[in-house]
Formats: sequence, structure tokens, C-alpha cells
Amino acid sequence: MIDPIILLVGVGLLSIASQYFAYKIRIPAILPLLITGILLGPTFGVLDPDALFGSLLFPLVSLSVAIILFEGALTLKFEDLGGHGAMVRNLCTVGAAITWAIATPVAHYALDMSWQIAFLFGAIITVTGPTVIVPMLRSIRPTTKVANILKWEGIIIDPVGALLAVLVYEYIVSTQDALFHTLITFGLVLLVGLGIGVIMGFILGLTLRKNWLPHYLENTAVLTLMLGAFALSNAIAHESGLLTVTVMGILMANMKNVDVDHILEFKETLSVLLISALFILLAARLDFGSIIQVGWGAILVILAIMFVARPISVLVSSVGTGLNWRELGLLSWIAPRGIVAAAVSALFALKLEELGYAEADLLVPMVFLVIITTVVIQSLTSVHVARALNMRSPAPNGFLIFGGSKFARMFAAELMNKKIQVYIADTNWDAIRQARMANIPTYYGNPISEHARRTLDLTAMGQVLVMSPYRQLNPLVTYHFEHQMGKGSVLGLSGNEQENRASHQISESYAKKMGLFAEGITYARLAGLVNKGATLKTTGLSSSFTLKNYKETYGTRALPLCAISPTGRLFIYTISHEFKPKSDWQIISLITPETAEEKATREAKQLAEQQEKEQIERQPKPASDF
Repeated sequence: MIDPIILLVGVGLLSIASQYFAYKIRIPAILPLLITGILLGPTFGVLDPDALFGSLLFPLVSLSVAIILFEGALTLKFEDLGGHGAMVRNLCTVGAAITWAIATPVAHYALDMSWQIAFLFGAIITVTGPTVIVPMLRSIRPTTKVANILKWEGIIIDPVGALLAVLVYEYIVSTQDALFHTLITFGLVLLVGLGIGVIMGFILGLTLRKNWLPHYLENTAVLTLMLGAFALSNAIAHESGLLTVTVMGILMANMKNVDVDHILEFKETLSVLLISALFILLAARLDFGSIIQVGWGAILVILAIMFVARPISVLVSSVGTGLNWRELGLLSWIAPRGIVAAAVSALFALKLEELGYAEADLLVPMVFLVIITTVVIQSLTSVHVARALNMRSPAPNGFLIFGGSKFARMFAAELMNKKIQVYIADTNWDAIRQARMANIPTYYGNPISEHARRTLDLTAMGQVLVMSPYRQLNPLVTYHFEHQMGKGSVLGLSGNEQENRASHQISESYAKKMGLFAEGITYARLAGLVNKGATLKTTGLSSSFTLKNYKETYGTRALPLCAISPTGRLFIYTISHEFKPKSDWQIISLITPETAEEKATREAKQLAEQQEKEQIERQPKPASDF
């Protein structure tokens, strides 16, 4: 028997390794996680989750799913719907009902399931999966409208699908007056889930707004109170907790003057760990014998779910929403199942097996087959489908420039000439006005404000350049966008802060980000060069005009800003990264005008070279030997 500590640590290490592997080869993490679980469990028999956790396994699964749904709900902002709330509502109600109605008879006839188990299976697979959809959206890059619809659907449909599964289960196990008992359960779950969710969400939001808790306790308090609300809901109404935590998260995310960003960061980290561990543990419980027992009918069920139920549910849900056929096509193709379907199926299969329902052992392998098939096929093909439908947003290779100085406007215009998307943001109206006159896209105001979050479209922006004179605001902008867009995505001009007295020095981590273009290049330095007549120039390199020739031609008058490769990729010069462009590259530089002395020196040098060349040409050639 392997030491339980070794098993627990091993699951953690393998989960992180699977996540990293998925990140490197750009596939949904669920695939390597499921493979890892299957290898550890049914293949080699190393991991037995039931023996490891005993009766605590499914309580831990339930609490983990609650945390995952709460974290997802915290990202749902009403303004992100952009008028498409009707589509999300329809998908989570009418669409779910259509999927249930189609999947149930197909499962009954194709798999020879009893009607009770078929109805439960159909209810479970109505849920999509935010844990799978969100990573897929990052690689697919669909239009904002489609992305928001899919994200909202993936989170809202989970408690709806779980509630539907609870109702079917209650109907199955009811010994008398089953319909009345089910309706009572439905009303109770809605009342308890919505009631406790609204009350606890409001209390937590008010607590954060009024700063009633010290900062270091906020994350822990929110987590424990959320789990407390989840447990209380489940104690009053069976499986109402998922609805409770979803309502809590949505309410907190949309309350005014409630900052959930730091809580969201903590929950995201926790969710990644929980999702990874859950997929491995649940996959390790699979039984190959049960999968074989499912038979070839599983293929018919999966085809019906993907190619009949989903398109029909999307089409019916879209009535009156104004979505075009391309958007409907992409929505019809993306509907992978995730952790909630796996967890709910495992939970109800165990309960039904204890009650003596023999066919319950088909539930888990069939749900996992649906999960694996939808994730594999859709993750591998959705990018191509989005591209074929012309529904894919361009790669985020644009630049948000904070600061609208004359140099920033010149640089933005030059980048736009190279077909690179640029946005200039500034709180100075005069700078924004002049940028608009130059046809440069702009945002007037603080780029990290709530208004900017709602209205500033950064889907095409991959990097932020901080080039403003606002020393108090620059660090806030830097850390805000680095958190939002990732490490290394923000670069700024030096402010020479390290030369000040010790009490005014900035942190080393912040100083490393302030190395844009070259050592000592500050806002004032660039403004001074531009005022002296410096201009931007794009220089193409070739076999006859190399980087060495470029340096000889311009010398210290050229400040290289960025280099563009033959494939169109742009590289920004910094104090820590100096690129060496080759033939067919282009260099965008700020060229300072020659002084009279420099001009005289250059002309004298050119004259001397010309005279030397002429002298060589006048020399008699050596006589031929023939």
C-alpha cells in the first residue's frame, strides 16, 4: 500500500505537470488530466480514490465544484452581455430542455438504458463546462459577443443542469406521489438557492465595500463563508448549494463599489488546483469493464448530442436575438462538457448503485465518454471552424500606449503604417484631440478605470507601453495591465527614479519594467529630441545594407525603437533585450538631425572615401602574363 501522503503529493505534482504540458502544446488541460487519471487508476492501479478518501471523497468533490462555480460567477458582469442576455437565458432554459429531450430517448434506445437512468443521463449532459470553455476561448479567440455568450452559458448552465439532475433523481427514488414530490423539491431548491445566495452575496459584498475585515483576512473569510452558505443550502434543500454559490458570485461581481479582483485572483489559483486534482481523481475511478459494456451505441448517443441536440437548441434559443448564421454556427459547435458533469454523474451513480439500480454503472462511463469526445474533437477543430466562419478575432499583437505625447503619436502612426493595431490612452484632452486628428484610435480617461474596463476593447492588444509623464499613475497602470495581460506584457520609460535618495527609490521589480527602448530614455528625453526635430524613420535591411551599415550611417543619432521581422512580428527594444535584425528586417528608429559639425565631418569622410576610390581606379593595372 502506497503512503497516502505520497499519493496526495503525487496527484498535485502530476496535475501541475499536466497543466503545464497542455499550456506548452496549446490543448485544453482536461485531456492530459484525464489521461493521467486513467493511467493512475484503471490502467496501472496505482491510485484508488475511494480507498484514499473513503466517505470524504464526494463531500470534497462537492466543495471543490462549489469553489469552481463561485470563482466563475465572480467573472460575470452584466454589461459583458451587451444585450445578449436573452440568448444566454434561452440556452440555459429552452436549450437545456431541448438537449435533455433529445439525449434521453437516444440513450434509452441506443444503449438499452431504462427510462429512469436515460432521463438522468440526459439531464446531466445538458451542462457545458466553464473549466473547459474558458481555456478553449483563449485559443479560439472568437468575437467578443460569442465569447461572452459561451462564458455566461457555461457558468449559468452548471447549477441549472445540476438542479435538473436532482429533480430527475428525486423522481426516480420517490416511492409514491413522485410528481408532487419532485415539484416540491424544485420549489424548495429555487427558494433556498436564490434566497441564501442573494442574502449571503449581499452581506459579503457589503463587508468588502465597508472594509469590515482586515485585508489579510478577506480571501479566507469570503472562501469560508461561501462554503458555509453552500453547506447550509444543501442541508435545507438537497443539491441547492450550486445555485447558491452561483447567485452569490454574480451578485458580488455586479455590486457597485465592490472590488473582487484580489479575491478573484486567489480563487483562480485555487480553482486551477482543484480542477486539476478532481479530473485526475474522477478519471481514476473509471472502470474499463463498464466502458466496454456501454457498447457501440455510445457513438450514436454522442453524435446525437453534438450534431442534433446542440444545433437545434442554439437555433431555437436564438429566435429574436439578432445573431447571424456565422455566430449561430460557432455557438452550435462549441459545447464541451466538463467537471460538473463528471462530478454529478459520479455522485448520483454511487447513490443509485446503493439503492440497487443495476444500470447506474453505465452512467459514469457514458458521461466521461461524452466529456472526452466533445473536448477532444471541439478543441482540435474549433479554431478551424471559427476561421472558416470568419468569426476569429485577430491575434493580440497590438499596442496600448498610455500617454499621448507628440512622440507617442508619431510612434503610433508609424506602427499603424505597418498594419499594427494601436490605441492611445491619456487623461489629457489636448493630447487625445491631436491623436484623433491624426486618425489614431484613442481612449480619453484613466485606462484602469471602471469605465475603461467596460468600454475599452483590448482584445487585439498584446502589450502596453507606458509613456506618460504621470509618475503617480504609471505604476498603477503597469501593475493593473500586467495582472490582466500577463507577465512581461507591460513596458515603460525610465524615470531615473533610482538616482533619487534612498527613501524615494522604487522597487527592483518595478524598475525592471521601466527599461523601454534604451538606458536612460525618459519622457523628458524623448520630448526634447522631438522638439529638436528628431523624426521617425523605418530602415529596411538587406544583404547590401546590413545592420553594420545602419550603425555606420546613423551612429549615435539613431535610437532604435523596434524591429519588424519578415513575418511581420514586432520586437520592442529594451535595456534587457537588444535584437540583432538580419536581412529583410525593418528597424523603426528615432533619428536626431545632424548638427553642422556632424554634417561637416560626414561630408569630409565621404569626400576622403571618394578620393581614395578614384585614386585606386587611376592606378595602372598589372600587365597580363599572356
